[in-house]
Amino acid sequence: MQADPILFEVFRNSLQAAADEMSVALARSAYSTNIKTRLDFSCAFFDKDMKIMVQAFNQPIHLGLLVFSVPAALEAYGAKDLRPGDGILINDSHKGMSHLNDICLISPLYYDNELFGYSGNLAHHVDVGGKAPGSIAVTTEIFQEGIIIPGVRVLKDGEVDKDLYELLSANVRGKKEFGGDLRAQVAANKLAQRRVKELIDRFGLETTTTMIREIYDYTERRTRDAIGDWPRGEFRGESYVDDDGIDDEPIRIHSKVIIRDGGITVDLSESDRQRRGMMNSTYPQSFSSVMYPIKTLLPQDIPVNDGFYRVVEVIAPKGLAVNCTYPSAVVGGWEVGLKTVEATFGALGQAMPQRVAAEGKKTQLHIAFGGVDPRTKETYVFLETLAGGYGGRPTKDGPDAVQAHYQNTENSPVEELEVGYPVIIWRYELVPDSDGPGKFRGGLGLRRDYQFRDHEPTVTILADTVKIPPSGLLGGMEGRAGRFTLNPESGKASTLKSKITFTPKPSDIVSMQTPGGGGYG
Repeated sequence: MQADPILFEVFRNSLQAAADEMSVALARSAYSTNIKTRLDFSCAFFDKDMKIMVQAFNQPIHLGLLVFSVPAALEAYGAKDLRPGDGILINDSHKGMSHLNDICLISPLYYDNELFGYSGNLAHHVDVGGKAPGSIAVTTEIFQEGIIIPGVRVLKDGEVDKDLYELLSANVRGKKEFGGDLRAQVAANKLAQRRVKELIDRFGLETTTTMIREIYDYTERRTRDAIGDWPRGEFRGESYVDDDGIDDEPIRIHSKVIIRDGGITVDLSESDRQRRGMMNSTYPQSFSSVMYPIKTLLPQDIPVNDGFYRVVEVIAPKGLAVNCTYPSAVVGGWEVGLKTVEATFGALGQAMPQRVAAEGKKTQLHIAFGGVDPRTKETYVFLETLAGGYGGRPTKDGPDAVQAHYQNTENSPVEELEVGYPVIIWRYELVPDSDGPGKFRGGLGLRRDYQFRDHEPTVTILADTVKIPPSGLLGGMEGRAGRFTLNPESGKASTLKSKITFTPKPSDIVSMQTPGGGGYG
C-alpha cells in the first residue's frame, strides 16, 4: 500500500532539506578555498542497514562513492561499537574510498537511544601529506600519496580525539586548513543529528521508517519506468587516458552498456590493466563514474537513494585500471573516472545520439602549489581544478570554461586567491579557437597564468588530455588538446608535462591552457 502522496512529498522534501542544510553548514564552516568556495564535498544520510536515504548533490563525482565508503568504514570498524557522539574517519583508497584527499566522517544517528542510521560527509582536503604540496604527484604506490586513515574513531562523546588529531595534523602541510575543515565536517554531522531528530519528532518513528522504505521503492519504480523508454541492446564506447605519468602508453577505458527490460549492466571488463603509475581508479570511483551518465539521462526529479542503485549493475574485474588492487597508486583515479564517464556516454550515444554531447575536456586538471609564504613565513598549500570546454550538444553549442560532467566544483576567484596566497594571476581568459567545429561547436578552454611572489614554491600539475584531444560526435571535429607552458611570452617558452612536479623561479610564469570540447554534427 502506497503512502498518502501529499504526506509522501512533504516528508521526502523535508528529508532532502535536512541533507542540504548539512551541506550548507559544512561549506559555511570550512577554512580552505577548496571546500568553502569550490564546494568539493558531499553529504548523505544512511539508514541503520547502511542503505543511502538521501544525498546532497554538491558533487556528482561522489555519486555512488558514499554508497561504498560508508558501509566499508562501518564494517571495518564495527558499527555495533559506535555510540551517540562518535565519529569514524576514513580515506583509505583500497577500503571503499577514492584518492586520499577525500576524507569521510561518519557518525551514528540515534533517536531515543536507538540507532536510526548514519550521517556521512566526504570532503576533499587540500593536503594529506605525501610527496608534494596538495598531495598530488607522480607516484607508484599508495604510500607515497599521503597519510592513510583506515577507519578510526576520531569523535568520542562529540569531541575530537586530541591525540589522533595531533597525529593527523603532523602529517599535513596546511594545518590550519586541515583543522578548520575537519571541524566543519564535525559540525555538519552534529547538525544532521539534530535535523533527523526533529524530522522523527515531527512525523513519528513509524511513519518515518515507512516513508523511507516507500522512497526507495518509489525511486526504483520511476527509474525502471524511465529506462523502459530506452532502446534495448548492447552498446559500446571507449576513451583514453594519455599516459600514467611514467610510461607513455595510453590507457584504454572501454564501456559496454547492456540495456534490458528493467535494468542496466555496464561492463568495464575490456578496459586496460592497471598501471605502475597513479592513473588507476578504485571500484567505487568507477561505479560513481558510471552512475553519473545514467542519472543525467533520467528525469531530473527522480531522487537518488538505494532505490536508484538497485537498477544498475557495474562490472569491473580486479586488476584493471578501473578497479586497481592494493597497494596501487590512485591519486590520478578521477582522471580515469572522467574517461569512464566519456566511454559510457559514448556507448549511450549509440543508443540515444540525440541526447548525448560530444567529449568535453575529459580531465580533472589539478594544479597544486605550496611552500613558505614570504609574507607570513608560514607554510601554505593551495589546490584547484581548472575548467575547460564542454562538448557540443544535439541542439546547442558546448558551454565555455566549465567543470564538465560530474566535476561540479566552483571557480577559485582571482581576488580570493591573490589575497590568501603568495601568487599573482596575470591572465584568466578563454582560449580562442580551442573549440571543436561542428554543427554545434564545443566549448572553449580556459587560460590561467600563475606567478609566485618572492619565493620558489613546489608546483604540481596532475592532468591529462594533452596528447589525445576531445573527440567530436556525429561528424563533429576534435577540440584542441590542453597545453601547459613555462614562460609562454618570453621567447624561451618550454612545454610542461601534464603530470609533473617542479620548482619555478619567482620570475617564471606557469601558463595552464585547458582543452576545448569536441563538436557535434
